[in-house]
Amino acid sequence: MYVILGASGQVGSAIVDHLLAKKLPVKAVIHNPEKESEIKAKGAEVAVADAMNLNSLVKAFQGGDTLFVLTPETGKSKDVLGETKSILENYHKVILQSSIKKVVGLSSIGAQYDKGTGNLLMSHMLEHAFVGLDIPQVFVRPAYYYSNWLAQLPEAKKSGTLPTFYPTDLAIPMISPMDVASFVTDVLVKDETSKIYEIVGPEKLSSDDVAAALSKVLKKEVEAKQIPHQDWDSVLQKIGFSPDARKNFIEMTETVVNGNTDPENKGTTLVKLETSISEYFKNALRDK
Repeated sequence: MYVILGASGQVGSAIVDHLLAKKLPVKAVIHNPEKESEIKAKGAEVAVADAMNLNSLVKAFQGGDTLFVLTPETGKSKDVLGETKSILENYHKVILQSSIKKVVGLSSIGAQYDKGTGNLLMSHMLEHAFVGLDIPQVFVRPAYYYSNWLAQLPEAKKSGTLPTFYPTDLAIPMISPMDVASFVTDVLVKDETSKIYEIVGPEKLSSDDVAAALSKVLKKEVEAKQIPHQDWDSVLQKIGFSPDARKNFIEMTETVVNGNTDPENKGTTLVKLETSISEYFKNALRDK
């Protein structure tokens, strides 16, 4: 039985779909019970669980042998890293008393650093959360998701401007989240030894490149415009981020701007996946 945490998220739900397509047994673990009937209709078993509640996790992990795990980000936490630590400790405790025989974790490029990287520290903590467990542990570090840009779609449509925290010519690794889901599914099914994968798209891209890709899909000129550093906190506050979430997001963004989120490529396996950002946008925006 494959136990998939975050099964209502974009990557988690796609993993559930891929596993079900292979006729494999799946338990989808979700936080919001309103999603339960929709996922059950696909053919998956569903468990509603709170990562901060040990009893609900014990029930969720029951009967599973392969676990997909990730660290949830809401932007609302009063203590992002403290909450992550508690959640990972709960996962560790429950795995010890479960039938889980393999863990696959969704990490992030940049997870090799142990300080000063804000939200990326959540991935570093994930990769070190299960030390001492004598089971295969595979971690997948994706590049920056193409889908992150969709939050700026209304502004791009309205004004022709693509707001970005990055210098508009700064090229960084990016990837399709759907490619990530497909890759993770293969890892869940096939990999039996501990390792770290770093996965990227076909090429590095800048905000200018993203704007150009959006221009083609929207058939409208879109120009990337950097948000001044002094405005970052207020922009995040308007979105609804808590003070600590803003602090950690800004540290992560500064890490990217400083050029520290290339693949480590040291003791890891680098994999280049195929979907271009133009292809991703074309599919994602087909009905929008």
